Amino acid sequence: MKKLISAALLCFSVYTVFAQEILTDSRDGNKYRTVIISNKTWMAENLRFKSKTGSVFYDNDINNSREFGMLYNWKAAQTACPDGWHLPSGSEFRELSNHFQNHESWRRKNGDTLSFEISLGGMQDHEGTFSELNESAYYWTSNEYDKHSAEYFSYLIIDKMVVTDISRKEDIDDIPGTDKRDRYSVRCVKNQ
Repeated sequence: MKKLISAALLCFSVYTVFAQEILTDSRDGNKYRTVIISNKTWMAENLRFKSKTGSVFYDNDINNSREFGMLYNWKAAQTACPDGWHLPSGSEFRELSNHFQNHESWRRKNGDTLSFEISLGGMQDHEGTFSELNESAYYWTSNEYDKHSAEYFSYLIIDKMVVTDISRKEDIDDIPGTDKRDRYSVRCVKNQ
């Protein structure tokens, strides 16, 4: 009986560790890997949904979409997630960041399918300049600072070191990037 229970628990554990939901976006048929981190289901890929306004391919090249997703201004990001999913808040990104500081890598290791898989999709500033592809990732949060600026999460590689941060309202004058017209990537979180 102990062997049967042990075998059942092992099978359940293996299933739990390797089970991964695939989200199919009914609006365009795009499929996304998902991953559960700290009891929240996150998209494990950047959103590729092309909104009617406010979204672009990096460098206006559709070939960049599969790996890096679309870049969205803040207004478009607010409604970009599929039904049943939402744009994460800054506190959800902080929780995610705390998890990775204590547990595992942000980037997928060879053969690892259960990863958040940061995509270094760069950004487009409000003047139209694309930059930082394969160097950094910027993600909008749902938090608004004021009429012109909003919060974002950043993942940068500086001198081969990973630096993650969430913009702060009190730093608006000192840091670029909070302008709602800038275009950043989007990851969605499943509603609970």
